[in-house]
Amino acid sequence: MTMTRRALLATGGLGLGLAAVTPGISAAVTSPRRRPRVLLATNEPWGTYHAQPLLAEAAGRGWELVQVVPDRSRVTPTDPVQVATLADVPRADLLVVNGAGDWPADVAAALRRLPLAASSLAYLQPVEAPRAKEFRDRLELATAASPAEAEVFAAHLGLRRRVRMVGSPQTDTLPVHRPQDGRVLVLTSVTRPDPTGGAAPGTQLLLDAAAKLEAAGKHIVVGLHPREDRTLWERYEISPVPSVQASATAECAVGIPGTVFPIVAAVGVPLVGCVDPALTVPDYILDVCSSTIDGPDQAVGAVGNARPARRGAVFAAVGPIGGSARRLYSAWHAAIISARRPFAEPAQAA
Repeated sequence: MTMTRRALLATGGLGLGLAAVTPGISAAVTSPRRRPRVLLATNEPWGTYHAQPLLAEAAGRGWELVQVVPDRSRVTPTDPVQVATLADVPRADLLVVNGAGDWPADVAAALRRLPLAASSLAYLQPVEAPRAKEFRDRLELATAASPAEAEVFAAHLGLRRRVRMVGSPQTDTLPVHRPQDGRVLVLTSVTRPDPTGGAAPGTQLLLDAAAKLEAAGKHIVVGLHPREDRTLWERYEISPVPSVQASATAECAVGIPGTVFPIVAAVGVPLVGCVDPALTVPDYILDVCSSTIDGPDQAVGAVGNARPARRGAVFAAVGPIGGSARRLYSAWHAAIISARRPFAEPAQAA
């Protein structure tokens, strides 16, 4: 009599037995005590900076987080995020997408046997993505940082069910705000699109605003977006640490409103948004700004009058502060359990 895989699972004989009869499955992978593994695919295909705030919690739990990328051409050897391509993706417990762009949709289609979750890790537009319908019905779970982000994420995915609020992992280790007089943090976006992702308008406005602030005696420190062209900003001091850490010593931050704005607002730093007429961002990001400007001559006055965001606006944008990575991983763990698939593997490459 030949025992089927279903029968083998039912009798608890997964472990070494299944490893022996199924090529490519190691005893370590199939052991009940094996290390849980989550795959991540993002709208910005090589955007490993979305995964970096999640690494500490993964390590603390003994989990493995692997970002699926199209190839390794845009991943540096020093990048702390483990990556894989669809050609060598490891077996895993869960696939997480951070949106319904082309790359996450492609990965979801290729790994159609994996349980699937969606977690918002960067701002999106509140419009259903064309490819959301391809995998929406497979979702075990959807999460977002805050009430406002959850509403936008639901619209992006075309979801009618609840998006769980978990907070933003970037707020788990916020620095203490100790502003230095005259120090202004300039928060860039991305000036030119590349294969990883698009760009946001407003760089010239921000450059001109920074020049006005410097002429008024402000000390300019630039917090670069990971994909921004560094050469545009080399006349100023460029922060050697990420923007959220750099904000701890700023009396104000001015920049193109984006994902980092609510996190900096949570530090307690007043924000001034440089808003080009072509810029489109969700309202909750603009709501954490003390004011917005559309001309460089307004910069000095706006920075001088800037005040920290209201607590309600911060909560709407980032959700509960502290323990967010723990809540996110707990939600992923629940999704793995609820999928009731004790064995999951990637689809074979065509």
